Amino acid sequence: MKLGVISLGCGKATVDSERLVGDLVGHGAVVTDDLPRADVILVNTCGFIDAAKQESIEAMLTAARLKTQGAVKAVVAVGCLVQRYKNELQQEIPEVDLFLGFSDLHHLVPELAQRGLIDDPVATHPGVRQFLGDQPHVRYLKISEGCDHTCAFCAIPLMRGKHRSEPLERLVREAQALEAQGAREINLVAQDLGHYGRDLGLGGPKLPDLLEALLAGTTVPWYRLLYVYSAGLNERLVDLVAREPRIVPYLDMPIQHASDRMLERMRRPERRHTLVEKLAWLRAAIPDVALRTTCLVGFPGETDEDFRRLLDFLEAAQFDRLGAFAYSPQEGTRATQYPDDVPDVVKRERLEELLEVQRAISAERLARFVGREVPVLVDSLAEPDQEDGATHLGRVPWQADDVDGLTYVVEGGWARPGSFVRARLIASEDYDFRAIALT
Repeated sequence: MKLGVISLGCGKATVDSERLVGDLVGHGAVVTDDLPRADVILVNTCGFIDAAKQESIEAMLTAARLKTQGAVKAVVAVGCLVQRYKNELQQEIPEVDLFLGFSDLHHLVPELAQRGLIDDPVATHPGVRQFLGDQPHVRYLKISEGCDHTCAFCAIPLMRGKHRSEPLERLVREAQALEAQGAREINLVAQDLGHYGRDLGLGGPKLPDLLEALLAGTTVPWYRLLYVYSAGLNERLVDLVAREPRIVPYLDMPIQHASDRMLERMRRPERRHTLVEKLAWLRAAIPDVALRTTCLVGFPGETDEDFRRLLDFLEAAQFDRLGAFAYSPQEGTRATQYPDDVPDVVKRERLEELLEVQRAISAERLARFVGREVPVLVDSLAEPDQEDGATHLGRVPWQADDVDGLTYVVEGGWARPGSFVRARLIASEDYDFRAIALT
């Protein structure tokens, strides 16, 4: 069976896709990038915000059209959108052959076997997680599923359920497999990394234990922590990040807002003063730490004063990086009980203003690194006609994959993607660096 894959959404969804495809490969499937010639197309959907939902629907429709244009015999849809809206999707997109929520994924192989698309429903060999991206040296490791937080705007608990930690030993084995496949950077992902182990009982492993086990069990040069609530940052974890060079000095800590009134309405655990204290502690404890955050504008009841308080806080907090979204109501969340009283045009204006403020902050923050000698993880070779003369594109420890800009390296020789080069940073602009390789 030739298997085509469309994987949408976040790094956590990428892990889901790679694990699921690994299981199908264990049953004889062969992955192909040529979707029209695939026997089966697997679409892993995202349901986080309205734009992601629309993208998922369009992907399913595109895959379904290939049934009449190519060799495609079946389209299977899985993931967050399916988990929430399976019945509606079955009615609206009957061209999709199979919709499977998270609790139904064990039916995938039997269903495909019943359709004659898998010859033997018994695995020919154990499924090994399959790489689906462009850069095999950058991988994601999902350490838990679900979420116990009750943020008013978020539908993730409705789709993913309560928080469940993966067993430590299983995660170490998976990291070892990723390293064997060429991983040089592993990004730990979850809805909240800081919750890891809270469901494993008294005396069970916590996030620092997992990190220590990963460090001991692999030789992967870079581990990165993505999405840790501030409440999950304790002294033991911060000390480990500060002293362990293989854990890059980078933390993704979502705050969503900085007006206490809005934080309360959003059902967020932080308050402005606790955020100020936490940021000061992190910067004092971890040398050169890069801090990324996420903000939400246009939440019901957000006044211009609330928004100005958020901007004032960001100016003072000086996050290195920031991602931002405009609020859209998600069915089933607590926020839908509030009138969506911020006009869409105001949401867009606030989002644009916030991102412009952050652009200037990021440029100023990055400038402090100019002149330093740093390791650069090479992601790709530059195009031959690159205008700035760069020979390689990569990232320094303070840049996460896909979201934090690039480092353009000149005179990099013939370093291969996945290798490290030593370079001196010679300029910064917005979110990017320019560097010259050192011989």
